[in-house]
Amino acid sequence: MNIVLLGAPGAGKGTQSERLVNEFGIPHISTGDILRAAVKEGTPLGKKAKGFMDAGELVPDNLIIDLMKDRLSQDDARRGFILDGFPRTTAQAAALDAALSQDGRSIDCALAIEVPADVIVERLSSRRVCRSCGHAGTASDAACPVCGGEMYQRDDDKPETIKNRLAVYENSTAPLIDYYSGAGVLVRVDGNRDVDQVYADVKAAISHD
Repeated sequence: MNIVLLGAPGAGKGTQSERLVNEFGIPHISTGDILRAAVKEGTPLGKKAKGFMDAGELVPDNLIIDLMKDRLSQDDARRGFILDGFPRTTAQAAALDAALSQDGRSIDCALAIEVPADVIVERLSSRRVCRSCGHAGTASDAACPVCGGEMYQRDDDKPETIKNRLAVYENSTAPLIDYYSGAGVLVRVDGNRDVDQVYADVKAAISHD
């Protein structure tokens, strides 16, 4: 199963993808993870990406696509994958389709986890992260329940910043929703429910495909 995961920040993509990874044993692949790994390993593509990142510039589409093609050719992704944060544009989506088709593969399902904007603002603005271990908790956690460390609010989890992030997401992702809908692989899932209910719908969508 080859899955593209769509959803605004705070929609619950991380929770659902973690469950899919645990149950089906396919890798969860995010653009950020790919870039950090390539840079850390000092691969030729990683060195190119580092130049743009160090200059504070966006890594160009063609370089991101090459990095993703390299990652998707690795053994653990041969029997399936979950893409998170890629593609971000219809151009990237078309390039991904072309790369997969050369290998006799295709996207089976584009899962759009949908949550109302006001719910996302509430979710993210109440999120707190441990400075020591990175555990994500809520404002009700006086200390980290995992290691006892200090919990803090990230700057990008403050209400005004969240609203800006959502606006950027909506503008960039709307064309992708149309793209995958036109390809007949889009499945919309209501993410504003208990995580078990959401996962049941996610599994049903994947099983159907």
